[in-house]
Amino acid sequence: MAEKVRAHVIIKGIVQGVYFRANTRRVAEEHGVTGWVRNRPDGTVEAIFEGEKEDVERVIAWCHRGPWGARVDEVEVEWEEYKGEFQGFSIRY
Repeated sequence: MAEKVRAHVIIKGIVQGVYFRANTRRVAEEHGVTGWVRNRPDGTVEAIFEGEKEDVERVIAWCHRGPWGARVDEVEVEWEEYKGEFQGFSIRY
């Protein structure tokens, strides 16, 4: 059985106004990862990813590139205890 993980991620750079949230949701759903993504007032994007470790790592790897038009300067990842609290992946406002 695959290990389930949870990651709290902050993405820094030019990551707002470039469809980062919509594309993060698409990539997460493609990999079966649950959680949420949102813009923060400081210009960063914050996300919680839950799922199988390999799938969560793939979504985080995508966050290092982001969608066309984004410039990702830094991705902070904090691994947390898996909670299994999400039914799907959502954009929070």
